[in-house]
Amino acid sequence: MKATNQQERIFARVTPEVRATLRQAAETTGATLNQFLVQSALKEAHAIIEREQIIRLTQRDAELFFAVLENPPAPSEKLREAVTAYRSAGLDVQD
Repeated sequence: MKATNQQERIFARVTPEVRATLRQAAETTGATLNQFLVQSALKEAHAIIEREQIIRLTQRDAELFFAVLENPPAPSEKLREAVTAYRSAGLDVQD
């Protein structure tokens, strides 16, 4: 079985000043410009994905969250009215 190492190119147009700054940063870290760009972009991509997909709570907030899950409050009058309106609109889904 032959292993493949497929790679794709990503292009970006930048000003000469931006390129010079990126090249200087790459050289400072001992990386090629391409390595630096890929590593930096990947690091930022991971940070963005983590920030958008992971919810961080304080200990107090986590305890409150789980307490409400374990002992939910009784439905309010507005919620009961909304459920009634939803069902009367014929939108109720059967299990």
